[in-house]
Amino acid sequence: MADQPTSYRGEFFKSPHHAALALVTLGGGFILGSSFPLALVLGATAYVLGWIYMPDMPFFRGWVERRGQAVNNAAAQAQVAKFVQQRDNLIANLNSTSRTHYERLAAVCRDIEAAGADTPLTPDNPDDDPRLRKLDELMWTFLRLLSIEDSLKEFLETERREDVPGIVKNAEAEVAQLSAEFEELKKKGASVAILDPKERLLDSKLERLDVLHKRQERIQQAQSNLELVMSEEDRLEQQVKLIRADAMASKNADTLSARIDATVEHLDQTNKWLSEMSDFRDMVGEMPDSPKRIGYAATSAVPPPIQQGSPRPPMRMKVK
Repeated sequence: MADQPTSYRGEFFKSPHHAALALVTLGGGFILGSSFPLALVLGATAYVLGWIYMPDMPFFRGWVERRGQAVNNAAAQAQVAKFVQQRDNLIANLNSTSRTHYERLAAVCRDIEAAGADTPLTPDNPDDDPRLRKLDELMWTFLRLLSIEDSLKEFLETERREDVPGIVKNAEAEVAQLSAEFEELKKKGASVAILDPKERLLDSKLERLDVLHKRQERIQQAQSNLELVMSEEDRLEQQVKLIRADAMASKNADTLSARIDATVEHLDQTNKWLSEMSDFRDMVGEMPDSPKRIGYAATSAVPPPIQQGSPRPPMRMKVK
């Protein structure tokens, strides 16, 4: 009994099996003990034997494992439900152009499903087909890219309206003029009462200019990220369409599986890059590891898409 896992022993102590054992053995021995004193000894002995051997019995271990599996299944379902809500929110927040783009690629995926229906890997339950779960993963990555594209465009449009480059140019000219005036005052031997306020003003203007330069850097970074996001969207879209072409041209399950696997492998670098974008952490969560399909279409009615130019929830771009 040295190799008895403590988990089964602990589970037995908390289980209804232990309560029933104690009731039958100790309780029965106590009740019968007044008439048959030996019953107390027999009851206690039976309880000890049950305590030693019952946790090892297959029926009890099976009960523990089924109970644990039920707990795990409930946790997994909760995780999937949370993910589905997050996905539906992202779809709902897409602008009209991006929503249409997403729906067009979703239609391509439905074509793949229809073409692959003749060669399922798990014919008894198509929802268990691992190829289709990989389609869900492809569409999740595509959705995240579209969401980030919308946010970057909104950020860049806001900064464009404020004409940050023009503000920077004016601020640089202002700082240059103040610096020249301050140096001129120092050369003329101006008093501290005159120099101190001028120096504090210059410091304030320099700090403002530093912040503006950081805003300008963020604009350049956002523009570069936007170009990369749109390039990744196009690459992923073309790969999904290539999967559709293979699915329609070939009825070989291995060929289709190999194409989908190769496409998913190409996502590794994209997903790694997405995970490093700290400004979009709410958009870049991974799909839960579910044995069943999660799908890629919204599970409930979503509001009309946001029109381009309509107000969106503000995207917080951190200035470092």
